[in-house]
Amino acid sequence: MSQSHQQPALAKCPGCEEPPAAGDLFCGACGYDLSAVPARPGDRPTMPITVPPAAPEASAAQAAPAASGAEAVRWPAAAETGSSDAPAPVHRPSDLPETDSGGRPLGEQERVPEPEPVGGPEPSAVPVRHDDRAEPGGAEHSGDFAPAAPDPRTAEHQAAAAAPAAGEKVCVACRSGRVDRDGYCENCGHAQPRERDHMEQELGSVAAVSDRGLRHHRNEDAFAVSSTALPDGSPAVVAIVCDGVSSASRPDEASAAAANAANESLLESLPRGTHPQQAMHEAIVAASEAVNALAQEPAGAMEHDAHRHQNAPACTLVGAVMAGELLVVGWVGDSRVYWVPEDRTQPTARLTEDDSWAAQMVAAGLMNEAEAYADERAHAITGWLGADAYELEPHTAAFKPDRPGLVVVCTDGLWNYAESAEEMAAAVPADAQEHPLRGAQVLVGHALDGGGHDNVTVALLPFAVRPQGAGSACETV
Repeated sequence: MSQSHQQPALAKCPGCEEPPAAGDLFCGACGYDLSAVPARPGDRPTMPITVPPAAPEASAAQAAPAASGAEAVRWPAAAETGSSDAPAPVHRPSDLPETDSGGRPLGEQERVPEPEPVGGPEPSAVPVRHDDRAEPGGAEHSGDFAPAAPDPRTAEHQAAAAAPAAGEKVCVACRSGRVDRDGYCENCGHAQPRERDHMEQELGSVAAVSDRGLRHHRNEDAFAVSSTALPDGSPAVVAIVCDGVSSASRPDEASAAAANAANESLLESLPRGTHPQQAMHEAIVAASEAVNALAQEPAGAMEHDAHRHQNAPACTLVGAVMAGELLVVGWVGDSRVYWVPEDRTQPTARLTEDDSWAAQMVAAGLMNEAEAYADERAHAITGWLGADAYELEPHTAAFKPDRPGLVVVCTDGLWNYAESAEEMAAAVPADAQEHPLRGAQVLVGHALDGGGHDNVTVALLPFAVRPQGAGSACETV
């Protein structure tokens, strides 16, 4: 049943302020409709609200709504007791223990900041940061945001990764992970730099430098330098440089095996009195056998290495031996030996001939040298060490220099940027005779400055003899 709402009686007419008679609907003086709702006053003064004094615990329990069926909220007791005329001290949110849904205390980074007072922040208040970079000098200065909690996936991975044991390699990136057999960190996955990316060695008067270059992902060159004594006590110096064939499998292993085998063979035969040229021939044969052995399927081959045996490892080889008054060179492939006299006014010479398509065209008289080396097939080699090579034909030559000079033994990664003997002599620094290691470093830098498209390896052997008058720099024996 609906109910009508009765307006209260007015003391004065809103229009003329004359007192109306009881029960009048219109003012008798001005005719104002007294049933109309009066306008809302423009001013609404604030009414003071008094706080009732705290009730005893018994009465408070009785005042709890029994119909709700819920347990009454238990507020913590005040830290101090107020007077009978004032309420008990009020708790701030920060005074209460903070816990999460599991009942565990919240961390400092999870606290809810208190609202600032009306008059501004307290002098002792710490400004609130909303970018999770609260540690000065830490993540704030690095530009990274510090996570509120560690990533559980990262934590599990780090816990699973075993710490490096004594003697094991440690990752160069995270400084904590162990490096696996493939050269990758087991913790962060960072690829580790290989030891062969850049190698240098100086042994007495002979020095060698090898570099990966700027375009290759690994260094497939290798070298070996050594010295020994002949039966008469005179010194013999050895330098071997090998270049792995990139189109073959495991070219880096092939070059290393060939350089080591050739060097060991020379160190064994020269002290026995074997002629240096014969010793060089035997060293090339020993290097070929070492590379051929790599073609055999290893016992621990993996499934992803199914093509290891289909393209046998291969490499080229060039070497030089200084024994007595002789300079003996030997080679298979397109690595070279240059002669640079100490007196740069004297003629220079290239002491080897490439086993390459271009060299064959020039030797057969079908092309001149400029035409042959301009062809895209110019650097295709026709001789190499490996199980799939043609009949092995080691090349050896013996020279008897009549003046001091420098022997440059290098791969095509260098001579591609200094092909002629004159260009190579111009690239060799003037003090390379006295400082062969520095000279080798300069030559490698020359190739890198030129583009570094290939691995670069060079060995320098200063040859000191007493001048014997006019004549060619090198006399073939």
